[in-house]
Amino acid sequence: MPFGTFLPKEYSFFDFFEQHASTCVAGAQLLLHMLRDARAAAEQAQAMKEIEHAGDKITHHTMETLHKTFITPLDREEIRQLISGLDDILDFIDATSQRIVMYDLCEVTPDAQELGAVLLQATEQVQEAVRSLRQLKYPMDVLKMCVEINRLENEGDAILRKSMARLFKESTDPIYIIKWKEVYEFLEEALDSCEDVANMIEGIVLEHA
Repeated sequence: MPFGTFLPKEYSFFDFFEQHASTCVAGAQLLLHMLRDARAAAEQAQAMKEIEHAGDKITHHTMETLHKTFITPLDREEIRQLISGLDDILDFIDATSQRIVMYDLCEVTPDAQELGAVLLQATEQVQEAVRSLRQLKYPMDVLKMCVEINRLENEGDAILRKSMARLFKESTDPIYIIKWKEVYEFLEEALDSCEDVANMIEGIVLEHA
């Protein structure tokens, strides 16, 4: 029986999830553009901050609605965890963009660009998985998306290890190392948050499908 059969037709929580997932994709797209060409990083970081603020508003609105709603389409803790997980993704994306400006990183490393590309793929998969929660007609397809997000996170881990090894091997400037180490780690934290959301979605699917 499809998930949602016994639920009212209109529920705003799925709208909130989808809206926030869209901000994550928009943030990842902007971040990758910044990583590929940082000449306008200051302006791009400001645009990123606006995306992050939009995500915060969605999160706050979700929490307010949750407190006012008697019957919810998912367990209340599931709603809290999912919207918070999406917010974590965007927060780490924003933190990465702010570090690029703060540290004046005009020439971005290929490794950071590679991590940014994987992150964008992961947020796109998150967006598709979140969209599928509204009806959940094809639970196995959603689970496959979650597996793909986990695979992308593992790919990001491999890139991070390679990036760190290259950073410490090729650079003798400790300040340069500190700056890029932090950027790499924020990118990986964003990917980790995508995996966290995928794990949440997987749990929801297995419980409700």
